[in-house]
Amino acid sequence: MKRLRFMHAADLHLDSPFKGMSALPERVRERIRESTFEALKELVGLAIREQVDFVLISGDVYDISDRSLRAQIRFQKALEQLAEHGISTYVIHGNHDPEDGRAAKLVWPAGVHFFACDRVETITVEKGNRGKIAQIHGISYRNAAVTDNLALQFRQGQEAVCQIALLHTNVDGDPGHDNYAPCRKQDLLDAGMHYWALGHVHTRNVLHEHPAIVYPGNLQGRSIREIGARGCYIVEMSEDGRAELTFHALDRVRWFHERLSVSGLQSEQELKDLLGERLERVRSEADGRDAVVRFVLEGRSAVHSLLRKGRALQELTAELRLSEEESSRFVWVETIEDRTASELDLGALLQESSFLGDLLRYSAALQADEAALNGFASEALAALQSLPQAAGNGAVMEPERLRELLRAAEELAADLLSADGGESG
Repeated sequence: MKRLRFMHAADLHLDSPFKGMSALPERVRERIRESTFEALKELVGLAIREQVDFVLISGDVYDISDRSLRAQIRFQKALEQLAEHGISTYVIHGNHDPEDGRAAKLVWPAGVHFFACDRVETITVEKGNRGKIAQIHGISYRNAAVTDNLALQFRQGQEAVCQIALLHTNVDGDPGHDNYAPCRKQDLLDAGMHYWALGHVHTRNVLHEHPAIVYPGNLQGRSIREIGARGCYIVEMSEDGRAELTFHALDRVRWFHERLSVSGLQSEQELKDLLGERLERVRSEADGRDAVVRFVLEGRSAVHSLLRKGRALQELTAELRLSEEESSRFVWVETIEDRTASELDLGALLQESSFLGDLLRYSAALQADEAALNGFASEALAALQSLPQAAGNGAVMEPERLRELLRAAEELAADLLSADGGESG
């Protein structure tokens, strides 16, 4: 087997609308909207600098099946640049850009191959005087909701070269993603490949080292659920079929979720300073990129009652945003969540012979008994299920989420029923 080097990327979601961003200032909104295209530019530049033999893209190039013409033309230009440097590109369609979606009639460069959706195709890759260096196997989605186990269709080729497979799939039922083209890791191991180039799961993950079974994650984070560096892998395959992976961050807007303790803070100025310091830390960690951050305030302090007065939190958020609108590299405050509590001693209140003490003891018992907590939650939330907003949201909440809601309710009740909480509420 011959050594080779390639790039593995997935889930570009070009021209993503970034839902919930419509109220942003135009300059900030446009830079976020352009970030998927900017990440694509970074991908092209990296592939050229690294002189890869080819590029693999494991599905969801576009964000919707009726893909925008702008996204298709930008992708075409990117692949033309790669082709000019002798770099071929191999692409499969995923659930966001299935074969039956609306596609423009564009002319793609030689060396670009989109895999069919009716069967697993096998392409033999040749490189000049090196001869055959790899066989690439892949299959696209015919429509947006493929539920068959496509992994069972893959079999290694006959050539004594690196065997690579492209598949957009949910391996072993990752609960964070739709269960499309579901398969087991053992199904992938049984196919006899040297490298599985997976897509669909947006968090990068190496499921197995030899053979390599790899999710590179998405190219650009698109919401607060996709925090941290996003990009692709450069893969070096050795003569014995082992993969050496190097991650490269390509995102142009990075998302952060920051928890801040307000313990000990006594004034709005101290809170403003704390947020400002953390905002600058985020700017540094973004390493020259734009950033979007969600702050979560936690802990007990005097600022709890200050945050409950008027529009203090909204006004503080607006001031932090104002200074970022014209920044060369912004750190946009997506929101500030208030999970603070007043300076009450819940331990002491728990021991009281009072209504509040009884309430806290009941809450503690629910926290310790999952079955009782589920029953209590079902009864307490039953009335909400009839509201229009609840349509389609009948799924049972995770136990930790229920405990989190119970803790928040406990804090609120303690504040309202205690002397201090009643006065400040």
